[in-house]
Amino acid sequence: MNKIDKYILKKFLLTYVLIQALFVPIAIVVNLADNIDKLLAKQVPLNEILEHYYNFSIYFSSSLLPLFLFLAITWFTSKLSSNSEIIALYSSGVSIRRILQPYMIGSLIIAVFSLFTGMFIVPESTKKYNDFSYKYLKGNRKAVDNKNIFRKINEDEYIFLTQFNQKNNVGTNFTLENFKGEKLNFKISSTSIRYIPDIEKFRLNNYTKRTITDSIDLLESRRTFDTIFSFNVDDLTPLNYVAETLNYNELVNFIEIEKSRGSTNIERYLVVKYKKWSIPFSIFILTLIGFSVAAEKRRGGTGVNLAFGICVAMVYVFFDKIFGVLAQQSDLSPLVAVWLPNIIFGVLAIYLVYNAKK
Repeated sequence: MNKIDKYILKKFLLTYVLIQALFVPIAIVVNLADNIDKLLAKQVPLNEILEHYYNFSIYFSSSLLPLFLFLAITWFTSKLSSNSEIIALYSSGVSIRRILQPYMIGSLIIAVFSLFTGMFIVPESTKKYNDFSYKYLKGNRKAVDNKNIFRKINEDEYIFLTQFNQKNNVGTNFTLENFKGEKLNFKISSTSIRYIPDIEKFRLNNYTKRTITDSIDLLESRRTFDTIFSFNVDDLTPLNYVAETLNYNELVNFIEIEKSRGSTNIERYLVVKYKKWSIPFSIFILTLIGFSVAAEKRRGGTGVNLAFGICVAMVYVFFDKIFGVLAQQSDLSPLVAVWLPNIIFGVLAIYLVYNAKK
């Protein structure tokens, strides 16, 4: 690397860090202002608040990484262009491919950092962020974490619930069906099920058990019944966003278990898994687009380029969210849904770089 490469790389990384340093404190202040009444009312310890906003900053930064990256590239490249530094490089015979070299090195550094943190650091911070939110900030809301739950517990048993509330460990409209081969052996149902940690048992209200025999059906009913099942409370509590709180190895194992249980949320989990790999690649794509947009000297200077850059980044985030929802709500493959925005914007990046002024 020559001095110019080091200069551009330094500008790249410092501007990205600066963007993070500008926006994260603003997000913390806005979030704190919105929740200060709840925190004071519940007398949350200061150390827990500080830890929460540390996790919030990691969660917030990872969620808006494409936007921050694009702003950083557009900002410092526009400054280079407005100072005629890009033009000077072109005039000296430096090709656009050579100019992009330090950009790609900077993208590689951020991509590797993003890949590592996305797989092992962000999930833990997301879990702690969610736990704090449910404990102190969402107490007055209906904290239903999962609805229409269906689980295959083992080879012979299946459970069904209308919904499960993780906050108080209560589920509604519980049903357990036990099969012997393809024949129903018995069926347990109750209007609600609650896990009681003190006695390590489940409490069923309006309990009914119907045992199927060749001659007659045996019916057993109780108003309240405490019992032990072959499953535990964790089998009832996978959140819709549980995949975001698991590191990559845990996520892979979790998906395999959920597949064997016939989970209806597999597409959601696969989207999270594939995004861990797709986001680092999107960094290179957005870098190319950001450079192509900002390298041209325009009337209005940096402001025009920043405005255009924000629009492009927001469109990318919009596409990313839309295709993620489509994967969960339709027959669209999660793999296709995750990588399609990268493919679309990758083609756009190639077109813009190819037509960039030299």
